[in-house]
Order: sequence, then C-alpha cells, then structure tokens
Amino acid sequence: MKHPLNRRQFLSSGIGCLSSLALASLTSPVRAQVSDDYRALVLLFQFGGVDCHDTVIPYGTSEYNEYANIRSDLLSAYGDGRARSSLLQLASSGVGAEFALPPEFSGMKTLFDEGAAAVVGNIGPLVEPVTRDSYSAGGIALPPRLFSHNDQQSLWQSGSPEGASAGWGGLFSDLLSTQGISSVSDFSALTTARDRLFVTGYETVPYTASAGGLGVDLNGLVKDQANGTLADVYQMLTAQGESAAHILTRDLAATTVDAFAANIEYSSILREAPDLGVTFDSGALGNQLERVAKIIASRQQFGVNRQIFLVGAYGYDTHSSQAQTLSSLHNQLDAGVSAFSEAIKNLGIFNQVTLATASDFGRTLTDNGDGTDHGWGGHQFVVGGAVNGGVLYGDIPPPSLEHSQDAGNGRLIPTIAVDQYAASLGQWLGLDESSLAQALPNLGNFGANPLSNLLL
Repeated sequence: MKHPLNRRQFLSSGIGCLSSLALASLTSPVRAQVSDDYRALVLLFQFGGVDCHDTVIPYGTSEYNEYANIRSDLLSAYGDGRARSSLLQLASSGVGAEFALPPEFSGMKTLFDEGAAAVVGNIGPLVEPVTRDSYSAGGIALPPRLFSHNDQQSLWQSGSPEGASAGWGGLFSDLLSTQGISSVSDFSALTTARDRLFVTGYETVPYTASAGGLGVDLNGLVKDQANGTLADVYQMLTAQGESAAHILTRDLAATTVDAFAANIEYSSILREAPDLGVTFDSGALGNQLERVAKIIASRQQFGVNRQIFLVGAYGYDTHSSQAQTLSSLHNQLDAGVSAFSEAIKNLGIFNQVTLATASDFGRTLTDNGDGTDHGWGGHQFVVGGAVNGGVLYGDIPPPSLEHSQDAGNGRLIPTIAVDQYAASLGQWLGLDESSLAQALPNLGNFGANPLSNLLL
C-alpha cells in the first residue's frame, strides 16, 4: 500500500509547487528518450460559461434575422460587430443550416478552412439522452446542480459535481499507464490554470507548470542570515531523509527533496527549450499556451510519450457588458490558439497535438439587455493536425424558442454528452473501449458516438 503522501501528490501541495526554483549544484535525473509515438492533449477551459450563441452564429438570412430579433438589445450594443455582413461564414458546416463565426475569430476560421479545426455543436454534461419533453416530464436522470458554475465546471472535468477527486484527463493518464502506452511521471499531466481537477487521477497528480518566467538559482537566494540559503535547507532535508529517527520525519524530508528535484529538473529543461518561432500574446492565456508549447517542444527531455494539459481562460460569466467583454475574450482566444497552432506546426508535430475547448455551460438565447444568463449545452472547438476538420459535428438547434432541445429561454439541452467528447479524445490518445468505460461510466448510456471520426 502506498504511503498517503507520495512524491507526485507533494508536487501539487504548497512546497511542491516551487516550479520556478533551480539548484545549479544538482544534476537533473536522466530520463528515457521518448519514441516517435508522442501525443499531447490540451484542454482549454473557458471558465464562466461561454455564450455559445455568440460563438457559432446562424448565417442563413431568415435564421440570422430570427436570431437578431430575439437578441435585439444585445446586438445593438455590438453595433456592426454582429451585423451579418461582419460575420465569418463557415464554408462547410456538415449540416444543412449555414453558420458563421464572429469577426474576432479570423485565425480560428483559417484553421477551420484548412481542415485543422472543427466545431462540436451543442455539447454538455448528460447522464442519458434528454429532450425538452422528457426534461419537462421528469423521471429521467439529469446532471446534478445544473446552471451552477462550480458544479458544472466539475461535471465537465470529472463527471461529478463540486467535490470530485479525479478528472477524466487524470484518469486517462492512469489508464494509458495500465495499457502500457505511457508511464505516469511527474510530467505526464500538467496544469497552467488555477484549477487541477481535470488532470488529477488516482495515480496521476498534476504538475503545476507556472506560466511566468523561470526562477533564479537557489544557491544565490538568501532567506536571512540565520536560516542561510534554501540550498542549505535542501542539504539539511537530504540528510534528514537518510538519518532522522522518526519514519514520518524521514518520509517528509525525502518527499520534499524529491519535490525540489522535480522542480529543478523542470526549470533546467525549460531553460533549454528550443525557440518556437512565434510571438504569443502577452496576456494570461497567451503566456499559458506559450508555456505548454515549450513543454511540448521539450518532450524528449521530459521523457514522456503522452502528456495531458489543462489551460485556463477566465472571465466568461457575461451577465453584463457582454459586447465589450466577450469580444475581448474571443480576441485573446483566437490569438492564443492561432499562435499555439503555428508553434506546434513549426515543431513538426502538428498531427500529434490536439487542443480542445470546454466551458461551464452555454448561455441563454434570450438576452437580459446587456448580457446573457446561465445555460446548459454549448459549442466547442477542436484544433490540430489530426482533426478531421472543416466540419461542424452534432446538431445545433434553430435560433428560436421552445424547440425540442430548449430547456427554457433558449438554454440548449445537449445532444452530445461530455462523455462522448472525452471518449473521442481518449481514443485518439490510444485508450481502448474498456479503459474509456472505466474513465467515463456514463458513456454506455448513449448510442453510437457522433464524434468517432473527429480525430484521424
């Protein structure tokens, strides 16, 4: 039986998050070189609930007019920003209706037109298939605590409401090890976000990869005259790990030393990361995506052939000032994903890296004058060289009220479950059906996966 406090768990605790520290006097452990069978999954979570109706917009003349009539107050705040003539029409949607992206998504549209991006329509947490009629009648299993930020963020990442201990990204990492595809290491699951649930498993504990600059040499960092340098602390802990009388003292000292060593290794490797050939936006999201790209560029040195990342984008709870707030967030997302894609292309491994978006929920089709309220289903992007793109997957309901997937006020009842979305990503990573069923227990409640061909 494992001790409750192991090295990977300690990396996610207070002292273990010293990801900016480095000791010049220590040598990083030598890791095995990875094979060509490298794959990375990046989940870009948009915290707050993205307005799906302002992300994939009806473009057919009659559909757009109906949409604009329902959202007249909000669209007036946009001015020409949501005029039909300003929208970026999608050349092929895979369905009969016509759709477009907002003008802030020029880079995403380019990726879509190249076949390197796809739209997944009306996806969200589900226990079993639901329609407006069954939702109204009751007697069916629904996700708990619908429309709650914390619970829906947790449901998206783990299949359970707030309080969950493991997410499907972390479980994927566990099961990739069980299948012998990739071993669990300190650097097989990483987060640059404020959250870590998605990349936490039962064996996998995420490494917090700071999106800031790399730190200074600990040998030159003096805390105070009495305590000496942190390097001295390191040496003291090393000695205690070998000689302390009490087993808990030895264990804690050894775990702390291991945590220091992992952080030293991380900093040392990233200091030598190759140039990405791309300039990222200087904002929080751009910094995170740049850090992820540098880690991927250093995959050989980290010695892993599967990596799963969580990236956080914040501020999407647009109850008010949506025309200003969401446009800015869309610009940041588009710039970040475009730069990230270009960096991965420059590394020559675009087919081996997939970025998928997620969010708490979509929002209401009806507006409140200055913004929108909490919804359920939403639309997401999947980007990468392995994406069977230029296609809209799923079924986006019409821009009207009281249709078969309307839970009220244009809240979309999902037609694709998060479990199905996750299964398509897990299958691409190499997981078999048995492993997917373990990580996604509700997957068997749905029929054939409409996303089975999403990734090649």
